[in-house]
Amino acid sequence: MDLNEGSALGVFRCKLCELSSPYTFYGQKPPNTRAIVLLEECYGMKDPFSPDREKFLVLGSKCSLCSKTVCVGADCSLFYTKRFCLPCVRDHIHQFPEQIQAELAKKKNTQKTSSS
Repeated sequence: MDLNEGSALGVFRCKLCELSSPYTFYGQKPPNTRAIVLLEECYGMKDPFSPDREKFLVLGSKCSLCSKTVCVGADCSLFYTKRFCLPCVRDHIHQFPEQIQAELAKKKNTQKTSSS
């Protein structure tokens, strides 16, 4: 199978927001890239908005704690040395640095204010 031309391997689906998209690679090394190695095993695809064959989009990955497949959206996951889904981040919030705890608390307060 020639992954270089973007043949879909399957459909990526976020377990939290239901985002779904065909993906053309899974792993740390996107096809058609020379020196790029991603920090996590992830689902990705060629960037459909760019004619450049080396451009790609990362769709998501598996949570390193619960193994749920989650997208990279800020409402679904967080990357801090590894990928974590937000429910796991909340369950283990005190194991994260204070800066991340503060950012999540601020985001939570913003969501409460906007939904009032």
